[in-house]
Amino acid sequence: MTSPMGSVRLAMLGGIYSNYLALEAALADIRRRGADAVFCLGDLGAFGPHPDRVFPLLHEHQVQCLQGNYDDSVGHELADCQCGYTDERDNHFARISYQYTLEHTSPEHRRWLRDLPRQIRLDVEGWHLLLCHGSPRRTNEFLWESTCSTHFLEWLCHQYHADVILATHTGIKWQRALGCGRRFVNVGVLGRPENDGSTNVWYTLLEIAAPRKLKVEFVPVAYDHERLAREMAEEGLPAEFQQTILTGWWTCCLEILPAKERRRGRF
Repeated sequence: MTSPMGSVRLAMLGGIYSNYLALEAALADIRRRGADAVFCLGDLGAFGPHPDRVFPLLHEHQVQCLQGNYDDSVGHELADCQCGYTDERDNHFARISYQYTLEHTSPEHRRWLRDLPRQIRLDVEGWHLLLCHGSPRRTNEFLWESTCSTHFLEWLCHQYHADVILATHTGIKWQRALGCGRRFVNVGVLGRPENDGSTNVWYTLLEIAAPRKLKVEFVPVAYDHERLAREMAEEGLPAEFQQTILTGWWTCCLEILPAKERRRGRF
C-alpha cells in the first residue's frame, strides 16, 4: 500500500461490542480526517444492544474486518464467547452478553463472521504491519501494558515477521516503541469506555511515511452514550452494562485486569 503523497493514513478500530452509535461517530470523524482505509480488529458484537445494526455501517464504509473471539463464537454458534473468565460473577454477565448477541445476530451475519480472517498483514511504505485481535499467538490472549515486557513484544515482532503489531481485546489502549523502530499498539475499543471515568471511547489513527516514519494517534470519540444506555435498558440488558456506559467505569469483567490497570478503576 503506497500513496503518491508519500504517506498513508489508516484508521484502526477495536471491539465495537454492538455500539453502532459510537461506530457511526467514529466513521464520520475518520472521513473528516481523510483516512485511506479503515480496519476493525474484531469483536463486533457483545455487551451492547442491536448487534445487527453494526454490519451495514461496516459494509457501507468498506471497513476491512478480522475475526475476534466473539465473532468466531457467534459465527460458529458456540456455547460461549471464549472470553476465558473464571470468576463466577464475570461468567454470569458474560453469558448474558453472549446469549443476547447470538440470538440477535442474523443467520446471514453469523455466516459472514464465520468466514472472517484471523489476521491481516499489510505492507505500507516499507513497514510490515500485522493486525490481530488478542495477539499473533492466540485470538483471545490478553496483552497488557503492565505485564508485557519490551523483550517479549520484540520477540513477538521477530517471531511473526512484523514491524508493527496492532491488537485490541483488552479494552484499554496503549503503545510501546520497541527496538529497531518496531512498535506494538493496542488500538483500544469503540464499544465501551476504558475504565477511566470518561464516557468517550477510542480508535487509533496511523500515519505512515517512508522512510521509516510512523505516527500513532489515539482519537477520542464522543457519541450519544445516554441513548445507548436507554436502548440497553429497553432490551433488558443488565443495569451494570448501562452503568459502565453512563459513568465510564467498568462494573463487571474485572477479573481480567492486572493489578496496576485495576487500581485505575473505581471497582
